[in-house]
Amino acid sequence: MTKKEFKVIGMDCSSCAMLIEGELEDAGVEKAQCSYADEKLTVEFDETKINEDKIVEVVKQTGYELA
Repeated sequence: MTKKEFKVIGMDCSSCAMLIEGELEDAGVEKAQCSYADEKLTVEFDETKINEDKIVEVVKQTGYELA
């Protein structure tokens, strides 16, 4: 299991964080915790199921950027 942390750019509210978490979990991330207040996303994932590039792509599709 791999754990990564990202800075999220463009979130306006806690609903944004919930949207990102849900989309990532639907895409195969084991655990996603997104904090609007901290502008931070922490993910735990199995690299055989999803990779970092796909995580960035999923977040981008929801309208946000990862740094």
